Amino acid sequence: MKVRFGPDGAHLFDRWSGMNLLLDEVEVPERAWSAAPRQVSIALTNACDLACTYCYAPKHRAVLGVESLLGWVRELDLAGALGVGFGGGEPTLYRHLPDVCEYMAENTNLAVTMTTHGLRWNAALTSRLSGVVHFVRVSVDGTTNTYERLRGRSFERLRDSLRLIAADFRWGINTVINEETIKDLDGIASLASEYGAAELLLLPQQPTKTAGGVQQATLRELESWVRRYSGPVPLATSENAEIGAPLARALQHEVGLRSYAHIDATGTVRRSSYAERGVPVDEDGVMAALARLERMGA
Repeated sequence: MKVRFGPDGAHLFDRWSGMNLLLDEVEVPERAWSAAPRQVSIALTNACDLACTYCYAPKHRAVLGVESLLGWVRELDLAGALGVGFGGGEPTLYRHLPDVCEYMAENTNLAVTMTTHGLRWNAALTSRLSGVVHFVRVSVDGTTNTYERLRGRSFERLRDSLRLIAADFRWGINTVINEETIKDLDGIASLASEYGAAELLLLPQQPTKTAGGVQQATLRELESWVRRYSGPVPLATSENAEIGAPLARALQHEVGLRSYAHIDATGTVRRSSYAERGVPVDEDGVMAALARLERMGA
């Protein structure tokens, strides 16, 4: 297990099972706190073969260099990060993806996760990533007709991908909550249960350049759904999302950049993927960029 130290104590994490153990009775002096964020998301590329109107990802061309990327993950590992989550764009369009994941599994103690639409997964890709990726998040915004209207792809093709992913990986579903998807939550939860998902992550839609944020009436519907939900798949949400239900926060004092940071496909580190301001990662590395971001208060 990897050990991370912080204001809440000693945090032990197993990247294969996802088990977390917090020794909160341990008082760790500030000088010994792990310097890196607990979790860092990295957009490998802005490229995507879908065109969802509510997607927040930038649309200009950008892709990370593999040598820079490997240097950053080594830094984050040594500085106490527990995991790196790859996204985009669509991470399976990044041609170095299997090699990077293999390197991280063999040379770091980081958990390797990714967020994908899942539609490009096949036996060859599954074979390359099996044993080196610890968790896969599949974006599923609706079922049947809703999914096909929003994603422009066959829902049966998605089912084929879920069978492949579920057979080899711990996995979960991400769902953007908006006025169209809220009505499909029962179906999405059933899909998650059918294929043995470990988590259903509910993400209220954020404003983008092409779409507004989720409406208050929809948030009230979501609150009602969450409160009556009794399915077997655990529900989750992002740290700052409001889903109308109390959330357990074990790490009360590990917030802001101690908790999370995002690196976009241009190599700019931000407080989140939605943050407008950021700091480029220069030759002095990702930890130096995070320190500059902290000083900026951006």
